[in-house]
Amino acid sequence: MTDVSSLSHNWAFAVFIFGIVALCAFMLGVSSLLGSKAWGRSKNEPFESGIVSTGSSRLRLSAKFYLVAMLFVIFDIEALFLFAWAVSVRESGWAGLIEATVFIAILLAGLVYLWRIGALDWAPSGRRERQAKLKQ
Repeated sequence: MTDVSSLSHNWAFAVFIFGIVALCAFMLGVSSLLGSKAWGRSKNEPFESGIVSTGSSRLRLSAKFYLVAMLFVIFDIEALFLFAWAVSVRESGWAGLIEATVFIAILLAGLVYLWRIGALDWAPSGRRERQAKLKQ
C-alpha cells in the first residue's frame, strides 16, 4: 500500500518538475522569437529607472546608512517574531508571555546601549556641540 502512494507522489513531483522546465523553456523561447534584435550604441549603456547614469558607481556612503539598515532589519525581525507570538498567544500561555517579555527586554537593552554610546546620534559633531551649548 505504501509503494502505491509513494509511486503516485513521485509521479506528481515528476510532472511538477516537467511543468516548471516546460514553462521556463516556453518563456525563453517566446522572448527570443518575439524580442527585438536591433543593436545600437545605446544598447550597451547602463540604464536604470528611466535615467541614464552619470559618474562612477563607486560612491562612498557614510556608515550611518548601514547602521540604519541594520537597525531596521533587527527591529523588523523583532516585529516578525512578536507577530508570530501574538498569533499563537493562547497556545503558548504564560511561558510564551514570559519568553516574549524577555525577548523584548533584551532588544530594549540593546537599543538603550546603542543610544548611550551615541550610535543613534545622526547630527554631525559640530551641530551636537552647538545644541549642547544651547541647552546649558
